[in-house]
Amino acid sequence: MLSGGVGGARFVRGVVDVAGSAATSVIGNVGDDVEVLGLHVSPDLDSIVYALAGLADEQRGWGRSDETWHALETVGGLGGEDWFALGDRDLGLHLVRTAALRGGEPLSAVTARLATALGVAVRLLPATDDRLRTWLETPAGTFPFQEWFVARGHRDEVDAVRFEGEETARPAPGVLEAIGGADLILLAPSNPYVSVGPILAVRELRDALVRRRVPCVAVSPLIGGRAVKGPADRMLQRLAGGTSPRHVASCYKDLIDALVVDEADADDLDGLGDVRPIVTRTLMSDADARRRLAETALGTVPV
Repeated sequence: MLSGGVGGARFVRGVVDVAGSAATSVIGNVGDDVEVLGLHVSPDLDSIVYALAGLADEQRGWGRSDETWHALETVGGLGGEDWFALGDRDLGLHLVRTAALRGGEPLSAVTARLATALGVAVRLLPATDDRLRTWLETPAGTFPFQEWFVARGHRDEVDAVRFEGEETARPAPGVLEAIGGADLILLAPSNPYVSVGPILAVRELRDALVRRRVPCVAVSPLIGGRAVKGPADRMLQRLAGGTSPRHVASCYKDLIDALVVDEADADDLDGLGDVRPIVTRTLMSDADARRRLAETALGTVPV
């Protein structure tokens, strides 16, 4: 499965509930990665780890539950940058990751070690160990992802998305093997441009999807043409020309065989071409809803 952060992490939980940890491999986005106060933060990978470990803050939708903020308050009081909210518990993970990376350990190895330490049995792979960063071109200027998304509240409309490092990024160890050995490939209901897009920017990874011999099913992140949370609908409207299922599918040209869409979009399925629509309820409001959506994505295409 290819997955971004919060919405993707919820879907991953549903898939694991249905298929089991041993049968699930997740390739995560690293285009959002950022250095904060000298620490390497991997927000999307961490969202998946926290979700699978039962540590995610379901109210905020990101970070750890039962979090405290003493370190960040101290940073702000001392005049440091506090726009990117790192909680005290969260800081512990970033400290360990940063020390390991500076010691020469690749991100994939660090991610596997951290996941195991937190009791996560799913195989979680960063798309690449190489530096890959998402940049947004907007009328107000060009910004790295976290500055645009967090510091500026993603209020700027996006004219283009580019990925620093895509020319040289290689798939992390295990990524191509996971794709090649899959019985079914899923694209989580994540933003096609800034969550799944950076994963697909790794050329060998994308080529492996094009050459796939098994079905690939994407789950639309929109309900009734609107994003549940975040700027996916605004980005699709501006960059793809609309927010219908066909506009979502256009982001995955030659990469998917079916698209899972919400019942609210059932009357807007024209223009999908060879992509088969699968209509169901896609709002992951609770564990049962996550499981039902996963069952639909896993069970409606023969494997």
